[in-house]
Amino acid sequence: MPAGPAPAAVSPPATPKGQAAAAGRRGREGQEAIARQICLRMLTAAPRTRAELAAALRRRGVPDDAAEAVLGRFSEVRLIDDAAFAAAWVESRHHGRGLARRALAAELRHRGVPGEDITAAIGALPPQQEVATARSLVERRLASTRGQPLNARIRRLTGLLARKGYSPAIAYRVVREALEQEGLDPAAAGIDLDDPPEAEADGPIAAW
Repeated sequence: MPAGPAPAAVSPPATPKGQAAAAGRRGREGQEAIARQICLRMLTAAPRTRAELAAALRRRGVPDDAAEAVLGRFSEVRLIDDAAFAAAWVESRHHGRGLARRALAAELRHRGVPGEDITAAIGALPPQQEVATARSLVERRLASTRGQPLNARIRRLTGLLARKGYSPAIAYRVVREALEQEGLDPAAAGIDLDDPPEAEADGPIAAW
């Protein structure tokens, strides 16, 4: 009689250890796939820092090891670049909103940018540019304060610069210069707008 077809080879049953390893690999791959999707979706909407992406992955329940693997690969290919993010942030927020270096540094810290990247980005903004922007802010607001008492004008103008992160030293000087160009002398009115002592240069702006 002709021989029948050879029986199909039967693989040996997987050991419990092998089954667990395979399941673990599939789980890790799945978690990384989820992490990649989350990160790509966020980065498509707007630039993000590594810390912001890591926080989003934690909120979505992605395990730390899977998140770090994806974030590391994204950093390697420069999809995540905190230094470039910080530089672009400083350029945009200073020229677009008139924010001073102190305010910019605070915003970058809030977004988890490493200190060395913040220092480099802030250092690229020259002090003279910061002062020039403060002058521009005051010039744009100055006309709207005319007709008000001098101390009220000073409060409004220095308050504007304080909210933008400018130190009292810069605010006092810029506001004094702007008023002097109008022919006003704050000192003659008993208001001292000389630069504050060094110890107070980063403190709150005094009220009159």
